Amino acid sequence: MRISGLACLVGALAMAAPAPVAAQTSAPAPRDGEWVRIAGGPFVMGTDDGPADERPAHRVVLAPFLIARLPVTNAQFAAFLNAAGVTDGAARRYFDWDDGDARIHRRGGRFEADPGKETHPVVEPSWRGALAYCRWRGARLPTEAEWERAARGTAGRPYPWGAAPPDGTRARFGAGWVETAPVDAHRAGATPDGVLDMAGNVHEWTSSLYRPYPWRAEDGREDPEAAGERVTRGGAHDNPPDQLRAAWRGRGVSRGPRAGHHNIGFRCARDAG
Repeated sequence: MRISGLACLVGALAMAAPAPVAAQTSAPAPRDGEWVRIAGGPFVMGTDDGPADERPAHRVVLAPFLIARLPVTNAQFAAFLNAAGVTDGAARRYFDWDDGDARIHRRGGRFEADPGKETHPVVEPSWRGALAYCRWRGARLPTEAEWERAARGTAGRPYPWGAAPPDGTRARFGAGWVETAPVDAHRAGATPDGVLDMAGNVHEWTSSLYRPYPWRAEDGREDPEAAGERVTRGGAHDNPPDQLRAAWRGRGVSRGPRAGHHNIGFRCARDAG
């Protein structure tokens, strides 16, 4: 079946963009290999032996979709801020640029990534900012189910790369506050499909409300205007290795969608067409 909630998500993002703060008005051209196609069909989501919010394991059927090979970087998000500004038409913040943990700052009237942090994953985007960025790229946020399908595959991998425990070649974890790494630094941690950085570095916003399983697109959790916390996935640079599991739902992580957070970023997805 197709994910009916995604139509609501894309429609709601069609809001008028605020006045740009710089001349750039379009997204950068896509890079070669930017998108990875994930096959449609059934997979088992969740676990029966993990934390309560991962239970029960249940069958979900998805349409084929595309997911970004890499998370969004500071340089990419800075380009978006220069085109769209820092809030939407309802004064909802896209980015906590004035937070001390941000790695993007305004210099000479333009937003720029901090030197040396250009290819690190963006931190401090709000959930609304992540939505708006993906729309700017002609894309959307992945649903929680899509994110888990890309990370676990149909075989139910414990980690994006397989069953081997995390180490420093596969993921960034157990590091200090905002000690991120470049998004392509851990190629040994790629999924079999070639998606990178799905464990560690930063948690990733999904489109889904944080609600109990089973996941159902049609039950309202994919409504972009509904109130509530949004699911984050993947674990972050300052997490222990157990939180890098592909079924882990961001339990214990602040998921308030109105604000940015020091260890939450995102990646985009698209319908396969």
